[in-house]
Amino acid sequence: MKRLTLVVLISLMLGLVACSKPVEVKMLSGAAQGTTWHVSVWSNSAIDTERLQEEIEAEFLRIDKMMSNYHSDSVIEQFNRSENPQAIEVGEEIVSLVNIARQVSQATNGCYDLTVKPLFDLWGFSKDVFNAPSETDIQNAIKKIGLSYLTSPTQTSLLKKQPELSVDLSSIAQGYSVSRIAKVVESAGITDYLVEIGGEMQTRGHKPDDSFWRIAIERPLPGDRVVQKVIDIKQDDSIAIMTSGTYRHYFDEQGKRFSHVLDARTGKPVTHSTLSVTVLHDDPTQADAWSTALLCLGESDAIRVANEHGVAAFIVREEKGSLIESSSNAWNTMKNIGVN
Repeated sequence: MKRLTLVVLISLMLGLVACSKPVEVKMLSGAAQGTTWHVSVWSNSAIDTERLQEEIEAEFLRIDKMMSNYHSDSVIEQFNRSENPQAIEVGEEIVSLVNIARQVSQATNGCYDLTVKPLFDLWGFSKDVFNAPSETDIQNAIKKIGLSYLTSPTQTSLLKKQPELSVDLSSIAQGYSVSRIAKVVESAGITDYLVEIGGEMQTRGHKPDDSFWRIAIERPLPGDRVVQKVIDIKQDDSIAIMTSGTYRHYFDEQGKRFSHVLDARTGKPVTHSTLSVTVLHDDPTQADAWSTALLCLGESDAIRVANEHGVAAFIVREEKGSLIESSSNAWNTMKNIGVN
């Protein structure tokens, strides 16, 4: 599934250097991975924007050929269709993502799991047609999922212990894509940028007027988009900002709301009142996985797990019609990050 994200941009690439010839921020954009992307860059040296655009699009294509669940010929989809009981070569990048996801899954006691797609299909979220399954159907689907059925015998291969196992990397691949596009930008000699894919982002450096990047966290309610918090990135070092939420993709059925966030342990949509989780991390891949995983857990368990693992997390939940904010210890003690 393609995870809907909640982060919006504020003051995207504004500001000019106070000199006779101001430096211009270059803005590139396009469509990829079922969403849109934007890259904003500036440099005192000349930037070949046409070449950079081509390199970014080529990297998206390369990632899709490996990790897309929407392309039947991708590496991960070929692995999913295979019932080969032997290890299958999938490449170092996919194995690395699976291993990161495994660590996060273990931290959530299995709530977060890359193999949950059969349940996602069962509930009708894949085709946006609600289908409340029977308890028997849920239990049968649960038998087909679990990262415990997936091993990585080598740094480049995966092996299924359950032939019907299916791996969906969407909850982590977009964060990885952010990191890869940032690498493309940096390979062009650019050290001041903002990379955004579907609201998931990484910043480095600052704007031409020496002010820092500002990022808005969207209020997690359906309808008009309103800012909940503004994050001031007061550092030149790169940092990732990832948000996951329940309020964009759900079904209302007989007065009850069913979120697209599924708890792999129960096989059912989460029932807690947590609406969104934002994570700041120096690794976009980990930030992406953690934001989804903590959202699965819900506020109380999410804060506990985030504190145990030093994750900077900001959580919004709904209580009696009001939005209640909470945050982890690492979030509260962040340096060079302002939250307003």
